[in-house]
Amino acid sequence: MAEVSNSKLLQINTGIPKKDACVVIVRTEWNAGIIDELEKGCVRILEQHGISHIRIVNVPGAFEIPFGIKNFWDINKYRDDRPDAFIALGCVLRGDTPHFDYVCQGVTQGVLQLNLSLPVPTIFGVLTVDNQQQADERIGGKHGHKGEEAAITAIKMIALANSYKK
Repeated sequence: MAEVSNSKLLQINTGIPKKDACVVIVRTEWNAGIIDELEKGCVRILEQHGISHIRIVNVPGAFEIPFGIKNFWDINKYRDDRPDAFIALGCVLRGDTPHFDYVCQGVTQGVLQLNLSLPVPTIFGVLTVDNQQQADERIGGKHGHKGEEAAITAIKMIALANSYKK
């Protein structure tokens, strides 16, 4: 089983993070209680590492996350404060129909396409879980805090992208 304890993810050794970085969190309205916790963890870690330019964008559901990110980028890509990274936050709970599979596949492929087409990273912070207990285990339970992990990943990816510019 993939567990954060099996990884070096939580070790931030990227040097001095880009303090003026802009991180845009695109979050869903569905499963708001879970998403609120993911967002809080995300913002907490970003702020702890000196990133204060954080924008929050709300979209109706997980399937709309890629559009929200692409549209935000297209409108802001020439601005001085354009995003350095996006973090996609959502939670898709399995139901009784194949809808779960279609939504999970769609948002996953959408984020993948963004990572291949945008010049900045999009971090996948979308929980795809069978039930509420599994979601709770991923917002501070035995599986760590996926919002915090998404923020750490964003910081590392911003540093990686900036290392290529030197």
